[in-house]
Amino acid sequence: MLGEKLMSKAIDLESECPMNLTINILSGKWKLAILWHLSKGATRFNELQRLLGNITQKTLTMQLKELERDGIIYREVYPESPPRVEYGLTSIGESMQPILSAMCEWGKDYKKRDGYL
Repeated sequence: MLGEKLMSKAIDLESECPMNLTINILSGKWKLAILWHLSKGATRFNELQRLLGNITQKTLTMQLKELERDGIIYREVYPESPPRVEYGLTSIGESMQPILSAMCEWGKDYKKRDGYL
């Protein structure tokens, strides 16, 4: 079933290794940053856009739709006027928190190295 959802990607995920599946789901310039911000709690679209800096509305919308389609995040619309929409991590998305934290720590360590650009 997951393979069917992701078949729009460039490769046949059924025949690929788990690492390739992970890379395929998380590929995109902004996805990891989006997940990092959502790991701190549910966030509204405009707040995410502000936190990410120079991401366009179109790109953020596309990245969020892909993450939602893949079951990593959820989108909740509150029946208010105007409607309030929040994004957050699903249980699958939450399972990535240790990976995101490890990547952050690795980046901090790498930045401390001599010769860091």
